[in-house]
Amino acid sequence: MSTNYNPYEDMLADLTSAAAMLGLSPADFEKLKHCERELKVAIPVQMDDGSVQVFDGYRVQHSTTLGPAKGGIRYHHDVNLDEVRALAAWMTFKCAVAGIPYGGGKGAVRVDPAKLSRRELERMTRRYTAMITPVIGPHIDIPAPDVNTNAEIMGWIVDTYSMMTGYSVPGVVTGKPIEIGGTLGRTEATGRGVMITAKRALEYLGIKVNPVRVAIQGMGNVGGVAADLMHGEGCKIVGVSDVSGGYYSSAGLDIPGILRYIKASKNRTLEGYNAEGCTKISNEELICCDCDVLLPCALENQITGETANEIKAKLIVEGANGSTNVDGDAILAERGITIVPDLLANAGGVIVSYFEWVQNMQHVSWTEEEVNRKLEEYLMRAFDSVAAAAADKKTTFRLGAYTVAINRLCKAEKIRGFFP
Repeated sequence: MSTNYNPYEDMLADLTSAAAMLGLSPADFEKLKHCERELKVAIPVQMDDGSVQVFDGYRVQHSTTLGPAKGGIRYHHDVNLDEVRALAAWMTFKCAVAGIPYGGGKGAVRVDPAKLSRRELERMTRRYTAMITPVIGPHIDIPAPDVNTNAEIMGWIVDTYSMMTGYSVPGVVTGKPIEIGGTLGRTEATGRGVMITAKRALEYLGIKVNPVRVAIQGMGNVGGVAADLMHGEGCKIVGVSDVSGGYYSSAGLDIPGILRYIKASKNRTLEGYNAEGCTKISNEELICCDCDVLLPCALENQITGETANEIKAKLIVEGANGSTNVDGDAILAERGITIVPDLLANAGGVIVSYFEWVQNMQHVSWTEEEVNRKLEEYLMRAFDSVAAAAADKKTTFRLGAYTVAINRLCKAEKIRGFFP
């Protein structure tokens, strides 16, 4: 990520543009330019060799106007407060677009988890949980997995929070193991949502799914699931990449074989993969490769003013948050390339997290078929509202999504008023 890139400034630029389209005065949306609460903690961890390291941790709540804050926790060595602020704000707008009763939050620890042992990772997670316990809870702020966190880590958070409150609280997080209150379908939800919105966007543009050519940056939980599902829908996956680099084949890649390779590899990456007809490419080359649909499912700031002119895809579906910066967005709009923004495209994860939370609160359990059916219903409704807003304002899907979210948030703010 560029050292000059500030995702929070990008969020503010989109917010201001969308508010202007709605004819709002600065007073109408001033509150949305600021985060309600920001907590920074120092996390001391005793390492396996007896030494002590202290890691920076964050939990940011952008808005609780529509309900409890909701958002993942990421472990990454480059994370900073402005990134967490932006991610929390995007969660606010994403939940509003999806029509679920949540606000936006986000958490992070500045750490490279690959350098920690499993025991060190657990100790760090439990200490981080203890230090943010005053600001989280099933009716306050509900974390979930994000970059470099998973169901096991959510399980440690549930246990730590429950021990500190004195009773079991499975609803404190979502994305946890099924055995302790997780929901069926949650692991695949974000990638499934990317597939659902990509298919709907292709239909909207009048492009047949089969044999559309797809390139996917990122082969983790989001990109890997999206690759598997889109391959199953008859799409030709011509390019994939992850942190180790990527591969391209105009004839189409063996996605089941690639997923088996990643699962069996030591680092769970594409590193060392080899197959006849594949060309080794970089992540930058993947973004600009010859394809019809591009799914950026890695980190922020992947499509910039420098790369946007080289993109060949007709449709971009953002599996990752903030994958396109403001400069790149403007160029793609000028070129007539449709972007299904992160606020809509990767909302599958938070929608199914909401389903998990509802099941926890009501002490019920839904089948995977029921979860997936409800997910598609929510996403189709959200897509249609964003498409209608974009058409009405003669603007991009991104600003259409922002107008939908801001309209809902500002109406709620006016109803609630200010305290005191």
